[in-house]
Amino acid sequence: MQNIRRITEDIFYVGASDRRLALFENVYPIDRGVSYNSYIVLDDKTVLLDTVDHSVSREFLENVEAALSGRALDYLVVNHMEPDHCSVIAELVLRYPGLKIVGNQKTIQMIKQFYSFDVDSRAHIVKDGDSLSSGKHTFTFVFAPMVHWPEVMVAFDSASGILFSADAFGTFGALSGNLYADEVEFEKEWLDDARWYYINIVGKYGVQVTNTLKKAAALPIKMICPLHGPIWRENIGWFIDKYSTWAGYVPEDKGLLIVYSSIYGNTANAVDKLAAIAADKGIRNIHMYDASKTDVSVLVSECFRYSTIVFASPTYNAEIFPKMEALISELKAHAFQNRDVAVIENGTWALSAGKKITEALEGMKNIRFLVPTISVKSSLKDEGLPLLEELAEKAVESVNA
Repeated sequence: MQNIRRITEDIFYVGASDRRLALFENVYPIDRGVSYNSYIVLDDKTVLLDTVDHSVSREFLENVEAALSGRALDYLVVNHMEPDHCSVIAELVLRYPGLKIVGNQKTIQMIKQFYSFDVDSRAHIVKDGDSLSSGKHTFTFVFAPMVHWPEVMVAFDSASGILFSADAFGTFGALSGNLYADEVEFEKEWLDDARWYYINIVGKYGVQVTNTLKKAAALPIKMICPLHGPIWRENIGWFIDKYSTWAGYVPEDKGLLIVYSSIYGNTANAVDKLAAIAADKGIRNIHMYDASKTDVSVLVSECFRYSTIVFASPTYNAEIFPKMEALISELKAHAFQNRDVAVIENGTWALSAGKKITEALEGMKNIRFLVPTISVKSSLKDEGLPLLEELAEKAVESVNA
């Protein structure tokens, strides 16, 4: 059964949501599912903007057929060639023999890598700033390389003021009837997923995102239609500001984040004491995560969110505890920077985790250490409390700066 949604008089949503998928990209646990957005314009020429993942292909194809209502599909604009947005291209080619595929040179090359049909005969290659008219609508293509693949572009429709933004401004989470961000409690129910999505999927490429935002600022945008998550038609500036913050690698919130690993509970006890001391000194925004129980992608997102971070880990086989090591590695991969940090290590006979964490963080840009590494030998003792007191004082200064 088709389930198309009208966006404007002649623009329709033809995407679908997947609540069965457990891991997005086989990496990120998505308990709330994900939407795969696609849009169709019914003008003198018909234009489909991006396709979907195989998991929702049946619903998508039914939606496209219903929206066209017997008309041919003239153009497919491919803003992004990642398989969750391009898995149905070959099926569309079979169903609509006259279909032209609009993309840049890198897009067309990637289509050839995924598919074996005659791509060149269907290719309509565009350059940065080129436009395509379908009649009333004119689409201008703005290249956005590495947001987050090298071929990515966005399409701006001057007639409607809609920016079809590819993966930019997307978020995890399936759509549940409400299509627009202003129809849901976005800040309360969706912002964490939006941050998590951005930091893990796009976050490494902050410079490229900033450049794209500068290009977008010159456009008279009335609506943003991303490839994942709700559509933006109100309070757009607020969400763009969030993207600017994330892309600038600056903390979104002033607060103390404590991420720890603990084998037998002694490291956990030490950071629990630290959190209590910090609270007594006036810090109200304290968040703690056990790295062994929380997916590393969530930890990466939270590290990008907060201003002040404590990493606490036992030594394990003379190395960093594996779950903490995974987090540090992921932070490096995502260009983590511009934070105040502290390191707490634990060990009974070979303290080395702290040195290795510190060395890794020192290799990242503009990381400021609040205090030297604090070493706990087996368990926290009274003589270790002054060190936690000092760290808590420095954390107060950092959070209040």
